[in-house]
Parts: sequence; C-alpha cells; structure tokens
Amino acid sequence: MDAFSGFLLYIPGIIIFLVGSGRFRQWVGLHSGGTTFEGTVLSCHHVVKKNKNGQEIYNYYDLLVEVMNPKTGKMEKQPLKTPTEYSVGQQIRVNRMGNQYRIAEQETEFIFTPWQMMIGGALLILLALFQNQGKEVPAMICLSVLLAGAGAAIIFDQISIRKKNLIRLDAEIAEVYARQISRGTKIVKGDKFTYYPVVRYKLDGKENLRRCTVNSSQENSFKVGSHMDLYYDPDAKVISERRERTGVLVLGLILLAIGLLAAASTISVAL
Repeated sequence: MDAFSGFLLYIPGIIIFLVGSGRFRQWVGLHSGGTTFEGTVLSCHHVVKKNKNGQEIYNYYDLLVEVMNPKTGKMEKQPLKTPTEYSVGQQIRVNRMGNQYRIAEQETEFIFTPWQMMIGGALLILLALFQNQGKEVPAMICLSVLLAGAGAAIIFDQISIRKKNLIRLDAEIAEVYARQISRGTKIVKGDKFTYYPVVRYKLDGKENLRRCTVNSSQENSFKVGSHMDLYYDPDAKVISERRERTGVLVLGLILLAIGLLAAASTISVAL
C-alpha cells in the first residue's frame, strides 16, 4: 500500500471524531446539570451568507426567545442560533449552562451520542494505523470493538425510544428548503443542493413550524402539501422526527453479532 492510500484510510475516522467533538460541548450542557426550561419564540430570521463563488458559508436561523432568568425570576430576551425554523409564539425547550443558552431539542435526532462518535472515530484511526503497519490482530480487535459498539449503541437507542410514551403528530409540508452545498465546476457538472421539508403541525391547539433535519439530495423527494409524521414526548416535551424501527433494531443486532463473532475469531487465532 502506497503512502497516499495509507493516508486515505485515516480520513473517515478523523471526520467522525471531529463531528463528534463538535457536538460534545452541547451534549455536555444537556446532560451535566444544565437548567432546561421553556421559552417563547419572539422572532425567527433566516441567515444565509455566501462567499464570492456563491457557495454557502453560513446557513442558520437567528431566534429571539423570551425566557425566565432563574436567578432574577424576570423574563428576558435571548438571541439563539439554530438550524431549525420555528414560528413566532412557538414554545421551545431551552438549555442554560452558566450564561449560555441553547436549543435543547436537536440532540434527539441523533442515534449516536458525541462521545460514542468520538470513540468510534478514534477506533477507525487506530484501525487505519494498524492496517498500515501490517498488524492484523490489533486491527481486527479494533474492527470487532467498533462493530459491536455500534450495534450496542443502536440497540440501546431503539430501546430508549420504545420506552417513551410518544404521541404521533401529523405534519404538513408547507415548503421545501433547498440548501446549496456546492457550485458546478468544469469537473463536476451542476450545482449541488440538499432539500429539507418545512412542516406545520399542531400541538396543544397551537400551530407550529419546523424545518426538519431529514433531507435528501433529490429535489422531488418532498412534495408541498404532503404529510409526514412527527413524534412528541409529553414527559420531556420534545418533538422528534424519529421513532423506534424494527429494521434499525435488527441492524443493531446484526452489527453486535458480527462484532462478537469477529472478536471470538480473533482471540482464537491469537491464542
């Protein structure tokens, strides 16, 4: 294996590790004693900034949310940034760590937690290192732990969702937002976009707005006027796009089984 090919083996692990570490600070805020409470959206403005080549640099929503300061007991206005669109007057959950405020809903849309992603990325980096060094047994151990760990994380995620008393909400697609990913070049023809459905749904008699995290690279994947399901957790007061799925649970079981079998095979060879 040449040096360039060996270097390419590190890229997936590095990317996954960096994505996980980027979410880690928010995850810590949501799970380490932060105060979570409801706020009211006062305004929501879409912010898009492009470079000189027309490629997006920033794409988010500027929210102004009214929340109660737990120290003073008074209502105050806090600016927040979020990838999800909200309607004026909508109630959202806000997490407060020190003087920092963040939207608390977003973490529910991920199967893997940030620290799980960081561990997975580190294992992929070690796997690439051992492969480049020709150390088959350590490489197989890393692969076994990676597969078994991913399977266990998926199973735990699906079981956790199943235990929740989720209420299905009918949501109508009000518009489809096209986010530009890249512009066409001489090598790659055509501009590239990712498409997100923006839905309206009712909760407690109030109409709410949400730009979903589900997306597609196909322009016709989402039709204005069609319907999709959202899921409300009345205990946590969280809206999610995910519910438990048998296929996902089966995938977790398969990954766990393959990982354990690979570990047993590696141990038998090493002995």
